[in-house]
Amino acid sequence: MAHKSELIEKDILAYLKSQEEKSLLRFITCGSVDDGKSTLIGRLLWDSKMVFEDQLAALEADSKKVGTQGGAIDYALLMDGLQAEREQGITIDVAYRFFSTDKRKFIVADTPGHEQYTRNMVTGASTAQVAVILVDARKGLLTQTRRHSFLVSLVGIRNVVLAINKMDLIDFDQQRFESILRDYEQFAAPLGFASITAIPLSALNGDNMIEASANTPWYTGPTLMNYLETVQLAGDNRDQPFRMPVQWVNRPHLNFRGFCGTIAAGTIRPGDELRVAASGRTSRVTRIVTMDGDLPEATAGQAVTLTLEDEIDISRGEMLTAPDAPPIHARHPEAHLVWMHDEPLQPGQIYLVKTATGVTPGRVTTVQYAVDVNTLEHKQVPTLGLNEIGVARLELDRPISFDPYRQNRDTGSFILIDRITNATVAAGMVIAAAPLEPKMAHVADLTGTSRGHSRRISLSEASTNGIGVSVVDLTEEWGPVEFDVANSFLDYLGKGNRILFRLRDVGQLEAVALLAYEHTLSFEFDRTAKGVSILIFKRETRSVSRLFDDARTGI
Repeated sequence: MAHKSELIEKDILAYLKSQEEKSLLRFITCGSVDDGKSTLIGRLLWDSKMVFEDQLAALEADSKKVGTQGGAIDYALLMDGLQAEREQGITIDVAYRFFSTDKRKFIVADTPGHEQYTRNMVTGASTAQVAVILVDARKGLLTQTRRHSFLVSLVGIRNVVLAINKMDLIDFDQQRFESILRDYEQFAAPLGFASITAIPLSALNGDNMIEASANTPWYTGPTLMNYLETVQLAGDNRDQPFRMPVQWVNRPHLNFRGFCGTIAAGTIRPGDELRVAASGRTSRVTRIVTMDGDLPEATAGQAVTLTLEDEIDISRGEMLTAPDAPPIHARHPEAHLVWMHDEPLQPGQIYLVKTATGVTPGRVTTVQYAVDVNTLEHKQVPTLGLNEIGVARLELDRPISFDPYRQNRDTGSFILIDRITNATVAAGMVIAAAPLEPKMAHVADLTGTSRGHSRRISLSEASTNGIGVSVVDLTEEWGPVEFDVANSFLDYLGKGNRILFRLRDVGQLEAVALLAYEHTLSFEFDRTAKGVSILIFKRETRSVSRLFDDARTGI
């Protein structure tokens, strides 16, 4: 095992008690290809005596057969278990391992370095508290190193170990170590990390892994294991306002109705007042029910069933919250998106937005910008491709409850799902609620001229900074209209923006439909109390097999 204790022989119950009271640290290793992530974790498991005899025998045999160390122990094989991983010498899927020391328990996620598997890296990082970002001392910072660092900051990890690996291949050059550290600190300055701890390592040989290495007398910082055992983490979210997404309404018989879920933040006790975020209705908790009996108190991370004093309509996907600190409840969140699908994002296309326990149809109305992972600069783009990261605005079919991701990972995250293939296409982290009426681009010149019985209106984009859903308000126009369309108007739509035409009556519908037909635009129609609304937007050309898929054309 990872450590030996005399308590195992003398008092097994006391030993188990000591294990239960240890703190748990979740961390990931990430970085570019061949930086040594799997080898580093394998070495940690080896040096902490977490390799059992049968695993050791298999490892020795596999090292001779498929290892990369000339028959010597290849520690990476402890993590890379897939046949494809061993054949190619790369990590493809996320591998989780548990180990412990006398001071702390650990769950480590070994994440892939290849760009095409960035989606898997996001999965591993979503629950981690510390990131070990590896850098090959010979190569320095690479694009994937920067991408993973940016993703680490996005998912809320604030403590980073910059593990400068393979120092043995550069003769433990101190100047090279300090140069890489300076480059990284300059790049990571805008990312908001609470701490960056650089450690010179040779994962293969064990330098500065468990014990301080004689090869780096110039380094006086902690070893990797010492850092992992002693790093101070931010407090948990027990002190935050109460949040519990409802997963299931438990109704076994007519005398019991409970609301089941895992508490995402805060603490709850019988008698405490709760609020249903969607309806605003309030009630008080009467019982906290579990399989082991009722509890006097429940905190974040516990799965419980709450019963309330009042009969309130509460469904799966809704959120029970503290009455004095409710979450945001809106249809238009603004969020960071990490695009994970080969097919690029289609602004205006309907996806399924899956939050903690709810699924809601919605669409991305516009991409505000994408982030250049090398410079962290913002780029104006109409869409997001595979592994691109950007900020987007969404429009949901109904309001949902959420918190900013920086405040709460559980209630501030979501995924986008393709409705046809059921594939997860993006991971999202909520920034805030977008304004219901964003600042509009002036896209219409309503001082048009009359031609016969029709009023002719010029459409153009007067401001290239317009984003979101812009409005052409024709509710004060009497009679039919015609449009003169400028190229800037079409370019504005081509960037993923959408334009809402508000019409006074159905007689004006023909002009908008003709506009959409002539310029290959998609549109959605809605009858409102004040007249007719038509939303038009540009969609990329698709294959003929999908041409008449009304879920994708938006008609």
